[in-house]
Parts: sequence; C-alpha cells; structure tokens
Amino acid sequence: MDTEAQPTERDRSSSPSDPGVIPDPEGPEERSRFALVARITQWLPGGRISLTLVICLLFSLLLNLFVVKPFQIPSGSMENGLRIGDRVLVNRLAYRFGAEPRRGDVVVFDGTGYFGNADYVKRVVGVGGDHVVCCDKEGRIQVNGRPVDESTFLYPGDSPSTVPFDVAVPDGTLFVLGDHRSDSSDSRDHLGSPGGGMIPVDAVIGRADWIAWPFEHLTRLHRPSGYARVPEASTASDPAGAHG
Repeated sequence: MDTEAQPTERDRSSSPSDPGVIPDPEGPEERSRFALVARITQWLPGGRISLTLVICLLFSLLLNLFVVKPFQIPSGSMENGLRIGDRVLVNRLAYRFGAEPRRGDVVVFDGTGYFGNADYVKRVVGVGGDHVVCCDKEGRIQVNGRPVDESTFLYPGDSPSTVPFDVAVPDGTLFVLGDHRSDSSDSRDHLGSPGGGMIPVDAVIGRADWIAWPFEHLTRLHRPSGYARVPEASTASDPAGAHG
C-alpha cells in the first residue's frame, strides 16, 4: 500500500516551476507606489526631506483652516486670564455641528462692520434671547434676572461695568465683554453702532480652548461656573425684574 501523500492539483499549480526563482514579496501596487515616491523625491530639490516638509506644511494649513487656529492676544482687555502676547488655540469646530456659543465662552470673532476691521477675543455674557442688565443694587451684572458671580475671572479692582446698560440680545447674536472691563472696548461701547454692539454668531471664528504659549502660561480655558445658574431666556421669570 502506497502511504506517500500525493500532491494535489492545487499543490502543483501553486508551487514555483523553477526552484531557483525567488517570489517577489511586493505586488504591482506596492512597486508603483514606491516608484511614484521615488520620482517625486528625484524631481523635488532636497529629496525626501523636502517632501516631508511639504507634507507637514499642507497638514498644518488644513489644520489651521478647518480645525485649530492660533491667535495672539493683542491687548490687555482679557487680563488677567489672557495676557498681551499669549498665543491661544482657537477651536474652529466648536460651533460647526449645531452647537452654539454659550455664556462664559471665550470666543474669537471677526469684528468687521461691528467693532472694527480686525479679529477680537471676548467673553460671551449674553446669547440670543437673553436680557442683560448692569447693574443690580450690589453692582453685579444680571442675565435673565439672575446675578452673575464674575469674581473668578474679572480683573482685580474692576467693577462689572461703569457704564449702565439694559439690552435684549437678538436671536443669532452675542453680547460680549472683556474680563478687564476698564481696558476693554466691547459690546458696551458699541450700543449705538451698527448691530447695537451685538456680534453675529456667524462672525465667530471659534472658541479659545487653550493658552499654548508661552509655555509657563500653558492652560486649558474653562467656562466659569458663575453662568451655571443663569436661566434660559424662555424660562426666566419676569425680565422687567432684572432692573433690581
């Protein structure tokens, strides 16, 4: 009885006909991909180093256009939290998928036609539908009839505002103030300007989420808890009571 295993048809067809030929571990797709990279590096001055730099540059541009935008603080209007020269990272996706700016957010926006032909950074105090008043008998800003504790971010020695105001924030807009109230040109200063000092939500570039530079200032920016107790405009009691 012959007990030696007989090769099947599959065994014979898959075995190389010439035992001296070494199979190519790379398929045609891998070879064509490597050939393309080789041609690019030969054409590009600097070879692979230049190619790597170009790829990094393109990635950085895409990141800047669609995800994160660096912004340098130009003035002291947001001190002490944000100092002149600080670089913050602005989250461009924060309000791109149905989310809206919230009270307490630090936002960067294009002030063209409203504040001036430049980008600005301010804190959102009122959103569409809110009733914002300054000040109550204790000198506090009220939003929808509820006083806001600004002590955790207001510049030391500043009052919430030396300029009284009583505004209703239209839908689709924001009422914004700087944390350093005595050194900030913000919604209070533009109540008589086009838009009534309000910033369209569409003008917001993004939310400032991190201080990235200088390194010793590295920190994440959080929404202050002082706004947590503010009721929504639709559920606020009598807005007229905000005059306190």
